[in-house]
Amino acid sequence: MPYINVRLTDDGLSADTKAEIIRRITAVMVDVLDKDPNTTFVVIDEVNPDSWGVAGETVTARRKKRREAGHAKS
Repeated sequence: MPYINVRLTDDGLSADTKAEIIRRITAVMVDVLDKDPNTTFVVIDEVNPDSWGVAGETVTARRKKRREAGHAKS
């Protein structure tokens, strides 16, 4: 009985996109590990980008820097 937890930044994913993620991850478990899709659980946790950090910075700050760098090159 697999339980797969997917954590993504909360970027306003549509219900259709989330359903596709769940469908594809379930398919991987069925195809690769021969798991029963009826007992394969996929949970999507959405985390505010202000609450997710990498390299000592929030995702929000990193994205802002990337946007500003992109605009500076134009």
